[in-house]
Amino acid sequence: MIHLDTSFLIRALVAGSREDRSLRAWLGDGQPIGVSVVSWAEFLCGPVEGVLVELAARLVGEPEPFTPADCTATARLFNLGGRRRGSFTDCMIAAVAIRAGAALATSNRSDFARFAGAGLQFAER
Repeated sequence: MIHLDTSFLIRALVAGSREDRSLRAWLGDGQPIGVSVVSWAEFLCGPVEGVLVELAARLVGEPEPFTPADCTATARLFNLGGRRRGSFTDCMIAAVAIRAGAALATSNRSDFARFAGAGLQFAER
């Protein structure tokens, strides 16, 4: 399973982008693609056109929920990452991916690299 973070999903909808090529390759390999409700909510904040929302929804399916256990994991990741301002949403996205056993596809790997020691895996392509 591969979870797309918000930046990756946005860029994957641009034909010919690196993210578009990676997504197409994963889909061609039969790799399941998903997204957390956190990334999905960020994506919907847009601006994004209705047609792209429909396309993205077909690609990622039902978003993975954010659970009470994810709250605890988010706090742990936030503290592990040095309580950096503006990083809380990334901690939430990482927590869901770790719990779901999903590799994270991101266009901003440096934002998530500090969570690798906590079990976050990255999608490669």
